[in-house]
Amino acid sequence: MSVQVTDPVRIRLMDGSVREFQKGATLAEVAGSLSRSLGKNAVAAKWNGKLVDLSTPVQEDGEVEFVTLDDPEGLEVYRHTCAHVMAQAVSRLFPGTKFAIGPVIEDGFYYDFADHEFTPEDLPKIEQEMERVVKEDLPIRREVLGREEALAMFRDRDDRFKVEIIQDLPPDAVITVYHQGEFTDLCRGPHLPSTGRIKAFKLLSLAGAYWRGDSNREMLTRIYATAFPTQRQLDEYLRRVEEARKRDHRRVGRDLELFFFADEAPGMPFLLPKGMVIRNELERFMREFLNEYDYEEVKTPILMDRVLWERSGHWDHYKENMYFTEVDEREFALKPMNCPGHALTFKHRVRSYRDLPIRMAEFGLLHRHELSGALHGLLRVREFTQDDAHLFVRPDQIQDEVFACMDLIDRVYATFGFPYRVELSTRPENSTGSDELWEAATEGLRQALESRGLEYQINEGDGAFYGPKIDFHVKDSLGRSHQCGTIQLDFQMPEKFDLTYVGEDNERHRPVMIHRAVLGSFERFFGLLIEHYNGAFPVWLAPVQVRILTIGAGHLPYAKEVQSRARAMGLRVEVDGRAEKIGYKVREAQVQKIPYMLVIGDQEAQTGEVSVRKRGQGDLGRRSAEEILAAIAEEARTRTP
Repeated sequence: MSVQVTDPVRIRLMDGSVREFQKGATLAEVAGSLSRSLGKNAVAAKWNGKLVDLSTPVQEDGEVEFVTLDDPEGLEVYRHTCAHVMAQAVSRLFPGTKFAIGPVIEDGFYYDFADHEFTPEDLPKIEQEMERVVKEDLPIRREVLGREEALAMFRDRDDRFKVEIIQDLPPDAVITVYHQGEFTDLCRGPHLPSTGRIKAFKLLSLAGAYWRGDSNREMLTRIYATAFPTQRQLDEYLRRVEEARKRDHRRVGRDLELFFFADEAPGMPFLLPKGMVIRNELERFMREFLNEYDYEEVKTPILMDRVLWERSGHWDHYKENMYFTEVDEREFALKPMNCPGHALTFKHRVRSYRDLPIRMAEFGLLHRHELSGALHGLLRVREFTQDDAHLFVRPDQIQDEVFACMDLIDRVYATFGFPYRVELSTRPENSTGSDELWEAATEGLRQALESRGLEYQINEGDGAFYGPKIDFHVKDSLGRSHQCGTIQLDFQMPEKFDLTYVGEDNERHRPVMIHRAVLGSFERFFGLLIEHYNGAFPVWLAPVQVRILTIGAGHLPYAKEVQSRARAMGLRVEVDGRAEKIGYKVREAQVQKIPYMLVIGDQEAQTGEVSVRKRGQGDLGRRSAEEILAAIAEEARTRTP
């Protein structure tokens, strides 16, 4: 016999079906009624498109989509709840600690604390207390408060950070707190139904952080952590973290003598000879593509008048990241971007529609003032060289040129074996230009992506201040994502610099500017490659491609002869003729990750052969010197991964 629903609400499910439920039923009850597994696995729900707690009562008709830990939103809810569990554990262990914010970040979460001096030894204690909170399986309850009620609650607790957050909320903001046991926190939510749903977590590290990222505000202690639905997933993540630590480009770069930093030039790398070899190979590699795709290489000054940066818009949107100096009572800036210089280069003479597209490239030295706390080896520096280009095109050429940029980026990344994903970044808040121009630019990039059949994600509000962009995120050997390439469509700068070309109708027309980068910056890409390959570069990039090892002093003349032949083939070769045991020499070459070792003893010197050892494969036996050198040269020429 069916039960009559006396006060029903109609809920549309994701399969399109509609079910009736009693008004006031919670979304948790709805999930459980649909299936036992959904009731068990759901952690939150999207009610009419908004992510909400499962405890939300249904008061009207609507549409629901349940969220599990297999969904990105579900994992965020899981980690957000774990951040509250960590804060609750801290409140139990260290009474008087004040709580700032505890957001979810990529691969984990953090919470910022004040009024307690944390040490690394505190982390295991906090983890143990978190385990107790999880075992208590505390229900998590949401409560809506009025502004004055919320302010009174946190003032009574002397919680200065929460009070400030509430005071800064807009007048119509809905203020919510979440309770779990004795612990209450200001939070938008949503959260898991209870603390017992958490299965695996790990506190990772301590760091300093300024309140609200302002260096003039209070310094807080940040505890970084992560959480996963299963212990197996957590263990796999921790394994990747440890592998990443071993591959840290700062350590590998030091060990292989590729680069260093000095206090005299903070954030500005010094490339050593071996590092410069790799840098030069990357430049040569990119220049081959510039020639193939008909780019013209230019060079613009690194120091230009402030007036230029005011005209381009960088003064209003970027001046806090720029370096300035005064010369002859004029204020100059070190360039943080190449685009204004390229606009001047385009404008220096009259252009015809027949000249377009003009593809202008520059390996330009740039300077950007990054906060000292944000600097991170080669990945975040203050001085870098961008593999930059600006294309000046007619409107009818936009799509073909964007296609060509996509093709170029795809081919470059394929050389390194990098898979990638694509994002379309839209208009940010601090942008310039009309809605019409922005809509036209965004739609142009969207059409280019869809015409190519590329899957992409929308990254709302992350475009450049002058236009939308397509960003390319490569995935390295550890599965980490790095934003490198970009294609940006710009209708603004040609307006600002009054750039024109003479059209077929003999009238002045405005070109469209396409900004594009492939590697992003040589320094950052270099750091990425160090970690991707763990210093074991493919032959074409390796600073030393071949090391010839002699067994005895009498073998040195033949070793020099082989070296001469190898250099004639364009190979980078060293001879290790030291009076050391051959095993020692081999181990040293292995530590330095040299791709090929050619060992020479009596038999090799007599027969014109070499004994070949290849990195990762070991002893390959004796080969003709000419044969193996030719094979290595071909491997380098074809840039075999």
